[in-house]
Amino acid sequence: MQHVSDDHRRARLAHRHALTPTSRVSTPEAVTTAMTVLHATEPATVYLSCWARMPEMHIADVDRALHTDRTLIKQLAMRRTLFVFPRALLPAAWSSASARVAGTERARMAKDVVATGLTPDGNAWLDQARAEVLAHLADLPDGRTALEIRRAIPLIDVKVAGSETWSASRVLTHLGATADIVRGTNTGRWNTSRPKWTLMRHWLGSIPDPLDAAEGYRELVRNWLRTFGPGTEDDIVWWLGSTKAAVRMALSALDAVTVSLDSGEVGWLLPDDLEEVADPGLWVALLPVLDPTVMGWRGRDFYLGTHRSQLFDTRGNAGTTAWVNGRIVGCWIQDSAGVVEIRLLEKISPQAHRALTDEAHRLTTWLAGHRIETGYVSPAVRQG
Repeated sequence: MQHVSDDHRRARLAHRHALTPTSRVSTPEAVTTAMTVLHATEPATVYLSCWARMPEMHIADVDRALHTDRTLIKQLAMRRTLFVFPRALLPAAWSSASARVAGTERARMAKDVVATGLTPDGNAWLDQARAEVLAHLADLPDGRTALEIRRAIPLIDVKVAGSETWSASRVLTHLGATADIVRGTNTGRWNTSRPKWTLMRHWLGSIPDPLDAAEGYRELVRNWLRTFGPGTEDDIVWWLGSTKAAVRMALSALDAVTVSLDSGEVGWLLPDDLEEVADPGLWVALLPVLDPTVMGWRGRDFYLGTHRSQLFDTRGNAGTTAWVNGRIVGCWIQDSAGVVEIRLLEKISPQAHRALTDEAHRLTTWLAGHRIETGYVSPAVRQG
């Protein structure tokens, strides 16, 4: 069995994730393809993930891809997380990861509206609610905000029992998971999320046929292996938010190859992706909260070391991170004026420190005094 050391995994990460100066790419589409998907739970993450992987990036570049060309699409998928997908990968997600989320959401919603006393039949209520939303949006190609939809449809203008969540929000979430509607034009700034919901067919113009579930999982796993491999079966199951059976079927269909890892575990690679990659030399990166590199694996020791408790919140969500040569060495924050500062969790070389300082200056210049607010504050950031 071929062995892939942690050093080799970190070198692959550097090249595949477009994080070195020589591997950076020129468009948000190329960034997203390199990473398979981008995390979009916080809208600023999409822009900052692109900034970290492009030699020059403007907000308008991402806006163009998301809202004008629509080559990148927001879709609820793996682990009930909102991602930005390359348009071509959507049919794989719709039938697999998104369908799984939609099934779970339906069961919860149907149960909760019964508990609220809205109806004795939760599934029938949800079907009617979905139909009314789709009918409302049918002749509105520009879409409507969640508030506008809620006010237009009395059926969903109610709170769910035991929470402050409006039924409207959850119905829209379910419709998004099933790809009937999509987050379209953002009415807020680039770092806020105030989308107009619109029918997927309005947004895309034409709807490609989804793959069947097994094919969908296979294509997602293929892309994951190309971006994140080698990884273990547990890594893929966690990232995909699926079952071991689905992952094993996909690995078999792909003729994936086993390799040994420094951890003693078995990893997987695509059969045409077994060559070693060159040492990238010194490189640094400043990545945003929930960046896809940080969130790509369940087993993170080879790049995270002993810093897990300092850089992740109690729900397993990553805050900002500072990287040197494929390892996380700290985080970054902004002061009251918006200046980016590095908070180190270990000693690094003077050369690496200078490189991180230069990257912090580059990010400060790009942000131009704008402070990024986040709901994912790690202990390392909070202690600062």
